[in-house]
Amino acid sequence: MNKTQYNMLSKLKEIQGEQTDTWIDYWQQFSDLGSWQFWVMAAFFLLPLLSLFLFLDKKNALLFGFYGYNVHVFFTYADAIGANMLKWFYPYKLYPLLASSISLDVSLVPVSYMFVYQWTYRHRKNYYLYLILLSAVFAFVFKPLLLSVGLFSLNKGTSYIHLFVIYIAVGMIAKWITNLFVYFEKGKSRNTQ
Repeated sequence: MNKTQYNMLSKLKEIQGEQTDTWIDYWQQFSDLGSWQFWVMAAFFLLPLLSLFLFLDKKNALLFGFYGYNVHVFFTYADAIGANMLKWFYPYKLYPLLASSISLDVSLVPVSYMFVYQWTYRHRKNYYLYLILLSAVFAFVFKPLLLSVGLFSLNKGTSYIHLFVIYIAVGMIAKWITNLFVYFEKGKSRNTQ
């Protein structure tokens, strides 16, 4: 490593350390257990997980769980990238050291997608139509509601249309990856018989 690279990395580490300390201070002052915002974010985290425990089709839990995990992973990536680029911002967090919203990325969004997938799967409905409807609810109803109460902000020309496209893309990628693994599993079953 040359001196220029070393100096730049040292500066980045220093900035990251200061940023971490600042987020912890901010969280303790404005977003900790004493704030209503914390409890809203906690509800977004806990209530979907409780409903998943109660209402998940246990017979197909692996299928729906794998799909939900894909939604979680890709939505977390998309949300973290957007938040790190300051396209959007979450001023209140359940945990101060994450750039994106753990309540939405880990629980509310994946569980909502899982229930839509489970419903369309069981009732033989068009998954993509209901994905579009769910994405519209998240992008055009839920996010504006979060914005109106100060739990979310849009920046740098980002619009609800951008969020809508991201919600659809995440749902499509999760479904396609799930379909691919189901195909692999069925192919293996045929080969072992």
